[in-house]
Amino acid sequence: MKKYDAFLLDLDGTVYWGKEEIPEAVTFVKTLKSKGLPYLFVTNNSTRTKEAVADQLSGFGIPCTPDDVLTTSIATASYIKARKPNAKVLYIGEQGLQQAMQSAGFTYEEEHPDFVAFGMDRQITYEKYAKACLAVRSGAAFVSTNPDVALPNEHGLAPGNGALTSVITVSTGVKPVFIGKPEPIIIDLALEKLATTKRRTLMIGDNYDTDIMAGINAGLDTLIVHTGVTSAEVLKTKAVQPTYALNSLSEWTFHE
Repeated sequence: MKKYDAFLLDLDGTVYWGKEEIPEAVTFVKTLKSKGLPYLFVTNNSTRTKEAVADQLSGFGIPCTPDDVLTTSIATASYIKARKPNAKVLYIGEQGLQQAMQSAGFTYEEEHPDFVAFGMDRQITYEKYAKACLAVRSGAAFVSTNPDVALPNEHGLAPGNGALTSVITVSTGVKPVFIGKPEPIIIDLALEKLATTKRRTLMIGDNYDTDIMAGINAGLDTLIVHTGVTSAEVLKTKAVQPTYALNSLSEWTFHE
C-alpha cells in the first residue's frame, strides 16, 4: 500500500449503511484526522445540503464539517460558475440543489436560462419537465447532477436521477453533461478543493460502477471496500480492477 496525502470517500455503503455507521470507517476517518491527512466526502446525493450530511456524520462520531462534504449539487454549481459566473439557471431538484444554486448567486430563470440544471426531484411534475425541455430546445446548456438510474430503498430499486434526466434527453435529443460519479468532473473538483494531486490521492468507495470508475476515469488510485454494493465475486468479473480491494477499512495500513 502506497502512502497517500489525501483521501476521497464515498458515503452510503462506505462510511455508513443508511442510518447506521460502519464502525471500521468511523475509526478510519478518525485516524485520518489524527494524522492530519486531508479528506473529503464525495457523494452523488444531490438532495441533501452539505450541512445535513455533516450533521449526520458528526452524529456517528466522524470528524466532519460542511466544508468536508462535496455533493453533486455543489459540484454542479461550481461547474456552471466556472463557465458563466452570473448565469441564469433553471434548476430542478430538492433542497440540496436549490441551496447550491442560490449560494452560487445564480438567478433562477424559466424563460431564457443559460443553463438547465437537473437533480433528483421526488416531486417532479409534467410542468417542470416541460419548462426544462423548452429551455434546452431553445439552446440552454443542459447539466445533470448524476447518472444513477436506480436508487435502493426499503422496497427495492426505485428510479434514480439518471432515469428522471432521461425524460428530457428523450424529448429533446440533447444529452446532459453529468457531473457526479462515475464522471471525472466531480473528482477533479474534489482535488481542486483539497489542493492535492491525482498521484497522491486515493478514491475510496463500495460501488465499482460509480465510486471506483470515477477514480479510474479521473486517473486516481482506487480502493474498493466490500461493505456495500459490489461484492468480491462481482468485482472479479470487472475488466479493470481497482488498485486495492479490502473487506473493510480496518484492513488499511497507514505509513508512519
